[in-house]
Amino acid sequence: MTLKQKQKSFAVFINALVTIAALVYIYPVFLMVINSLKPFGEVVSNAISLPKVWAPENYGFVIAKMSYAKLFFNTAFITIIGIGGIVFLSTTAAYILHRRKNRFTAFARLFIILPMLIPFQTIMITLLKTMNVLHLSGNRAGLGIQYWGFGIPMAVFIYYNFMGTIPRELDESSYIDGAGTFRTFLWIIFPLLKSVTATVVVLDVMWIWNDFLLPLLMVNRSNETKTLVLAAYTFVGQFNTEWHYAMTAMVLTVLPSVIFFIAFQKNIISGVIAGAVKG
Repeated sequence: MTLKQKQKSFAVFINALVTIAALVYIYPVFLMVINSLKPFGEVVSNAISLPKVWAPENYGFVIAKMSYAKLFFNTAFITIIGIGGIVFLSTTAAYILHRRKNRFTAFARLFIILPMLIPFQTIMITLLKTMNVLHLSGNRAGLGIQYWGFGIPMAVFIYYNFMGTIPRELDESSYIDGAGTFRTFLWIIFPLLKSVTATVVVLDVMWIWNDFLLPLLMVNRSNETKTLVLAAYTFVGQFNTEWHYAMTAMVLTVLPSVIFFIAFQKNIISGVIAGAVKG
């Protein structure tokens, strides 16, 4: 077998492996969708078959029961606050840390990135008590602000590496023209971060929109502050679970984030590659 034939065979093997892995991940999603279109009896009797009786009315019932429009607004509001803070604070921090390299900034960078290694479960009780003291629990804005602390470490890591691809001469030219540090960052550097910012935004939107544990701890006390994921969980009870409605609610919950991901997925690869380049 020639080298070209070996390469072709290897490519076929990799493609087959990737296809199988994709089917394994897609299959549960497929089951969720088809079960959202079944009556309760069919879901319980045979969850893996196609619907014998289609029940699209499940969606109308769940939308009304969940107050979907209000919860969609809650989730979007929390996500926008979280993303806005993560992007602004991470970009400014990464810029200063990269441009002013010394022992202090090296320690600060390490201190900012280290929380990525800490499991959320080890700090959630302390976090809950702290947020109660700061009056940041039980409201949507407070939850959005909390995502800053969990999203900034990874974002700073990505932005810091990308800063190495931006010539320092741009900063110096801006200073010569009379611009200060913040103005230089805002008008010169930040626009150049477009590709990596797209990656950070897409990944964090998928995370914040579909997060369950932190909203459960912080905004689960009132129906006025719940997110879509929490509302979907209300169809799962201790003694009775309305599986057809639960599946419908989950489809309605994840659909916006899936559409967002599909629309911007091409930005992820370019941004991750750019952010992986060391300065």
